[in-house]
Amino acid sequence: MAATRSPVLSWTTVVPVLAALVLAATWGRDLSTLFVILVALVLAATVLAAVHHAEVVAHRVGEPFGSLVLAVAVTIIEVALIVTLMVSGGPESASLARDTVFAAVMITCNGIVGIALMAGAIRHRFTHFNAEGTGGALATVATLATLSLVLPTFTTSQAGPEFSSAQLVFAALASLALYGMFVFTQTVRHRDFFLPVETESGSTDADGDGHADPPSGKAALLSLGLLLIALVAVVGLAKVESPAIEAGVKAIGFPPTFVGVVIALLVLAPETLAALRAALRERVQISLNLAYGSAMASIGLTIPAIAVATIWLDGPLMLGLGATQMVLFGLTMVVSVLTVVPGRATRLQGGVHLVLLAAFLFLAVNP
Repeated sequence: MAATRSPVLSWTTVVPVLAALVLAATWGRDLSTLFVILVALVLAATVLAAVHHAEVVAHRVGEPFGSLVLAVAVTIIEVALIVTLMVSGGPESASLARDTVFAAVMITCNGIVGIALMAGAIRHRFTHFNAEGTGGALATVATLATLSLVLPTFTTSQAGPEFSSAQLVFAALASLALYGMFVFTQTVRHRDFFLPVETESGSTDADGDGHADPPSGKAALLSLGLLLIALVAVVGLAKVESPAIEAGVKAIGFPPTFVGVVIALLVLAPETLAALRAALRERVQISLNLAYGSAMASIGLTIPAIAVATIWLDGPLMLGLGATQMVLFGLTMVVSVLTVVPGRATRLQGGVHLVLLAAFLFLAVNP
């Protein structure tokens, strides 16, 4: 029997501790270019480690709770990055929350979904999932995004694509209510709608773990502690790196709004890998839970958090999407409905979603 590697020697154990030490050493100091690059690498590794430990905890509690744990952990990282950059960026970062949340919606609904469907269809010819649960998740995403990102463009109480204070409070409360109802549906009332469906091979895996045994309680507690350390480190290192991120985007000639895309790509990259692994194991339902759960958490938790943060933030909070963004969002929702309704998909559906993601990224660089 092969010896198992001690968690103490794992990079996922070392990185959060290293990140905390790096944060203590760099906080409040002006860094040279070399140290900025090193801190950026540590930040990226810490995000990966945080999501890994969230996955360990998620595996321990099982599905569909596991997908929820991972989505919330990723959203905490996203909110931390947004608020940190908005504090450092001042009035010029007024649209950062909108840009990041919209990028997260497009990446999850087109990128993660497209990659999962494409990989699953290539490996297994068809991908099978539960249309009832996935359809409900998609409806919640569409409603949340419309309330928080589309309506501000058309309201008249406040000049520009932003809510008045009362409208922002309503949108935040409505987002929390919708997210809470979805969580109750997913984890209590209709839990079976979000479990992997039986495949053509006749196999199921309720935990979506690829037949691996759940971690012990001790291992799960260790991962929970390291997850908390990693999240604190991500918040601090994001503050250290925020001037370099904005300067880097400006230096290569991309629009300032691309900073939001960078944040979304960073925090969702590990979750994309998790969804890909699930799809290759013929567990596409888990991939879709991750995708739409992350999109919901990104809106339903981020917008209320930003609403609270506006008490201390200076300048306006621009949430309304532009015309091009609304066209992409509307097309994404239509295509997503057509993908979800049959309960199974082929490479074609995956390819359509990936093309929509490519269009979003291209237009983010060349608006």
